[in-house]
Amino acid sequence: MQAVGIGFGFVAFVVVVVVVVYVLISAVKIVKEYERGVIFRLGRVQGGPKGPGLFLLFPLADNMVRVDLRTVTMDVPPRTS
Repeated sequence: MQAVGIGFGFVAFVVVVVVVVYVLISAVKIVKEYERGVIFRLGRVQGGPKGPGLFLLFPLADNMVRVDLRTVTMDVPPRTS
């Protein structure tokens, strides 16, 4: 009888696949209709605000900041003299 075991190569392959899938999923960003995304590549702005929709970012190089375009209303208490 021969023992059936999982080889080191298979385990390494599974780890690499999991890391690649994680990086690809983290590269996809979705901006809602009332938002815009400002994309920074290595700290510098890339074009103007992007949006709405789906964006692919380069992991470790790109950073996206979401800007909300909705108007915020606040109650202002009446002034008493």
